[in-house]
Amino acid sequence: MTDQLIDIIAEEVNCSHPQVAQTINLLSAGGTVPFIARYRKEVTGELDEVAIRAIEQRMIYHRELEERRQTILKAIEEQGKLTPELKSRILNSRQKNELEDLYLPYKVKRRTKASVARERGLEPLAAQILIATDGSPSLDELAAGYVDAGNELPDCLAVLTGAGHILAENFAEQAEARALVRQLTRERGLFRSTVARGKEHQVSKYEMYYDFSEPLKEVPSHRMLAMRRGEKEELLRLKIEAPEDEILAGLDRLLLPNTTAHVLWLKDVVRDSYQRLIAPAIEVELRLEAKKTADEAAIKVFAENLRHLLLAAPAGSRRVLGVDPGLRTGSKLAAVDETGRFLAHTTIYPHTGGGRAASAAEHFLQLVRQHQVEMVAVGNGTAGREMEQFARQTLKTAGIKLPVVMVSEAGASVYSASEIAREEFPELDLTIRGAISIARRLQDPLSELVKCDPKSIGVGQYQHDVSQSLLKKSLEAVVESCVNFVGVELNTASWALLSFVAGISEALARAIVARRDAKGSYKSRAELLEVPRLGPRAFEQAAGFLRIRGAHNPLDSSAVHPECYPLVEQMAADSGLELTAFIADRQLVEQIPLERYVDTQVGLPTLRDIQQELLKPGRDPRETFSLSRFRDDVTEISDLKTGMRLNGLVTNVAAFGAFVDIGVHQDGLVHISQLADRFVRDPATVVKVGQQVQVRVVSLDLERRRIGLSMRSEGDPQTVEIETDKRTSRSKTAVPKQEKKAAPAATDLGAAFARAGFKVRGK
Repeated sequence: MTDQLIDIIAEEVNCSHPQVAQTINLLSAGGTVPFIARYRKEVTGELDEVAIRAIEQRMIYHRELEERRQTILKAIEEQGKLTPELKSRILNSRQKNELEDLYLPYKVKRRTKASVARERGLEPLAAQILIATDGSPSLDELAAGYVDAGNELPDCLAVLTGAGHILAENFAEQAEARALVRQLTRERGLFRSTVARGKEHQVSKYEMYYDFSEPLKEVPSHRMLAMRRGEKEELLRLKIEAPEDEILAGLDRLLLPNTTAHVLWLKDVVRDSYQRLIAPAIEVELRLEAKKTADEAAIKVFAENLRHLLLAAPAGSRRVLGVDPGLRTGSKLAAVDETGRFLAHTTIYPHTGGGRAASAAEHFLQLVRQHQVEMVAVGNGTAGREMEQFARQTLKTAGIKLPVVMVSEAGASVYSASEIAREEFPELDLTIRGAISIARRLQDPLSELVKCDPKSIGVGQYQHDVSQSLLKKSLEAVVESCVNFVGVELNTASWALLSFVAGISEALARAIVARRDAKGSYKSRAELLEVPRLGPRAFEQAAGFLRIRGAHNPLDSSAVHPECYPLVEQMAADSGLELTAFIADRQLVEQIPLERYVDTQVGLPTLRDIQQELLKPGRDPRETFSLSRFRDDVTEISDLKTGMRLNGLVTNVAAFGAFVDIGVHQDGLVHISQLADRFVRDPATVVKVGQQVQVRVVSLDLERRRIGLSMRSEGDPQTVEIETDKRTSRSKTAVPKQEKKAAPAATDLGAAFARAGFKVRGK
C-alpha cells in the first residue's frame, strides 16, 4: 500500500501515518485484531480494537477502490479515450461513487433515446445548438437540414427532440453535474413518506408515517428502517424530495455556456436531463446510502447490546439446577456440576393441577439434594415467574437457602436444535438441552451464548431488515472481541468457544478438543503445538488468550504471552526469587522498575500490562455477579398500577429507549425521554443490556399489553407539543423540549412499541 494511500486512511481514521502503516503491515501478515490490540501495542502506538478495526475496514475499502480504478482505466484505455486529464482525475478519486461518475460516459449502455438519435446522425446538430452564439441561425433553421422522413425525422420538432435527448444524456453523464445534484439532494432534500394508494383508511402500525417528512440527513436509523419496512409491506410510498429549483439553477450555471443563443430551449433540456435521468439515479443512490447508514446505526446498537450481554457477570463455578419452565408440557429440570457437566434431569408438573404440585416439589428437592445444587436458574419465558415462585416456596418450606435467579432464555431453543447441541447431548431431548443451557448461562453467559446464533438472542433492532452480511460480520467481531477480552479456560472450553479465540478456526478448535479428549488435560500452553495443523503462527495469535488453571508454570493461567515468559523469569531472577514466589509477592511486583526492561522488542505499554497481570493473574475482567429479584406480588401485567415502583432488568436498548423486564411476561418501554432527568441523546450512555434498574410505571395499555416505564424522578409528566410539517401531535408522556425534532410518534408509547424492529417478549 502506497504512502499516499496510508496518508488518506490516516486522515480518515484520525491516526498517524506510522500507526496506520504498522497496523496494515500486521493485518496483512495475518495478525488478528485482538492479538494486535493486546500484544503489539508498541508497534501500533497503543491503538485499541475499535481503531484497528476502523483501519482494517478502510484498508479493505481502498483496496477494492484500487481494483475498480485499475479496471476502469483499462476499459477506457481500450476505447482509446483515456486522456491525461481524465486519467489524473480517476487516479485522484477517493470515493466509489465519484469513480463511477467518471466512468459513466464510457460504459457500454443499453439502447437509449440518445443512442437512437445518434444513429440518426443528430450528434453534430446537438453540438451546433450548444455552441451557437447571437446571430446564429434559429433552431428551426438548424434543424431543417436534418429532416428526413425515411429516417423517422419527419419535421423539425422530431429533429430537435432527438438533439435534446443527446444533450440530456451528455449532461447527465457529467461527473460535476451528478456531484452537484448528489450534494444538494443529500444536504437539502426531504425524505417523505405517504400512504400507499387504496390503503388510506387501513389501520396499521405505520399510521404515523401516512403523511410524514423529515430532512434526509436527519432521519434516525430506526425511523428509516421502519418506513422502509412499511414500503416493503406495500403500506407506504417513499420518496426523496430534492430542492429542484436550486438544483436546476446550479445545473444551468454548470452546463450551459454563457454565450449560448438558445438558452431557453437548452434550459428545458437541462430540466429533462435532471428529471428523467439524473434525479432518479441519484435518488436510488441516496436511498441506498441512507439505508446503509441506517443499517450501520442499527447494527451498532445490536453489537453494543450483544457485547453487554456476553460480558454479563458470571455466577462462577457452582452447581446449578437449570429450569426450562412450561405449563401444559411441564417444566424441564437439568442439574450441572461446577464445570457445566450435565448430571441429571427430570420433568415436573407443578402448575397443571390434579395434585401434581406435591410430587413436583418432591422431585425438585430430590435433584437439589442429590447433586448438592448451589443455585437455581429459571428461564424467563412462559411460566417463568410461576416457576420462580414455586422454586422459592419449595426451598423455603424445606428449610433450604439457595438463590433462585431468573435467566434470559432467548436463543436457548435455537441452541437446543443446533448441531452443537446435538454433538454435546445426542441422547437428550431438545427441551432438556434447553434447561442445561439455562443453567450454564448462569455459570458463564459468555461460554454458553457463543453457541447461539447472535441474531437469535433477541437484543437487536430491525435485525431482519439490515444488511445480513454486514450484521454477521459485525456480530462475529463482537463475539471474538468479548471472548479474547475475557480469556478461555483451555481444558473446559467447548470447540464453539475456542473457535472465537484469535488465530483459531473451527477446524483447529475441534482438533484442540479432540487432542484433549484423547490425551487428557493440557498441562501447559506449549502442548498446543502438538495439535495437528496448529503451527507457530496460530500459537502466537492464540496462546495469550488461553488459560490453564493449575498449570505448573503460573504464567500459563495468566494473560502474559509465552513470548514474554523469559522476560518475567528475568524479573523474578533479578529479585532473587523463584517465579511462583515472585508472582505471589504483590509488593515486589508493584515495585518492578519497568524502565529497566525496555528494549527494542518490548516497551512500557507491554511491561505495564505484564505488571497488572502479575498483580491479578488470570483475573476475570467482568463485573462481580449480583442477585436481582422481582416483586413477589407482581407476576402479571394486570397486577401493575400506575405509579408503582419496581426492580427491572434491561433486556434491550434501542435508539428510542430501553426495554425492561419487570417480571410480568411482557417487557416495558422506558422511552428515551424517560431515561434520566437530563437530556439523553443516546440511550446506550445511560443503560446497557443486563443492567439492573429501578423503574416507575407511567402508563398501561392492558388490551395491547403495553407498559410505559420511567427512570426519571417522580413528578407530573410534562406535556410537550411536537410540530411537524403538516400536523401537531400532543404527547401524553413527558418529553423534554430538546426532543422537538423527533417524529410525532416518538412520544407515543404504542407507536414506539410498534416501531421496534425486534420481537418484544410476550406471554
